[in-house]
Amino acid sequence: MTGPRDRAGIVDAIARSGVIAVIRLADGRELREVADALLEGGVRALEVTMTVPNAVARIEELAASLPSEALLGAGTVLDVATARAVIRAGARFVVSPVFRRGLIDECHDHDVPMMPGCFTPTEILEAWDAGADVIKVFPATALGPTFFKDVHGPLPQLRLVPTGGVTRENAGEWIRAGAFAIGVGTALVDRKAVAERRFDAITAAARHFVAAVRDARERVERPERSERFERV
Repeated sequence: MTGPRDRAGIVDAIARSGVIAVIRLADGRELREVADALLEGGVRALEVTMTVPNAVARIEELAASLPSEALLGAGTVLDVATARAVIRAGARFVVSPVFRRGLIDECHDHDVPMMPGCFTPTEILEAWDAGADVIKVFPATALGPTFFKDVHGPLPQLRLVPTGGVTRENAGEWIRAGAFAIGVGTALVDRKAVAERRFDAITAAARHFVAAVRDARERVERPERSERFERV
């Protein structure tokens, strides 16, 4: 698998993707088919969580065979040893539900972006100051898109990604509120669809979320363009 290898390039690729698929499966044997379905739907950033059985080995298998446009990462990483293992297996970004400074340092030692999970503005800023490349706001279910607008008021430099509570209906709202990208779990990788091997449903969901992010970004930019046209 080729593509961006340095931290800055990988972070840029995550931004371009706009959608991070959070993949939690009861059986890791379907992982490749799920990954293919997501890629077909336009989602390029794939986060395989450590709750997937034999997750490290599955990441290694995927890393060796995914197409160059795929960006494979590891999620639910809680300690330095696991971070080291998934990076060795081929993960190109690492995500945690919590903020642990040692995880950031370990990932940066390997030139790999680290995305810690944070909840409060103080925790978010502490993680950012510690070098976090992107902040996973988790669980975003309890906060909502308005939280991003409020935090970005005094802290516009932050790269925030909501995870938990991102749905088909509100995906665009998060982007318009300033989200760097969105992390989507069961609303994208539906467990029932996987169990029934309806991978076309996952592809359709992927297309929906990719389109929602694209349209929301265009709407954010459109007022500026409209204002320029009005002045001409």
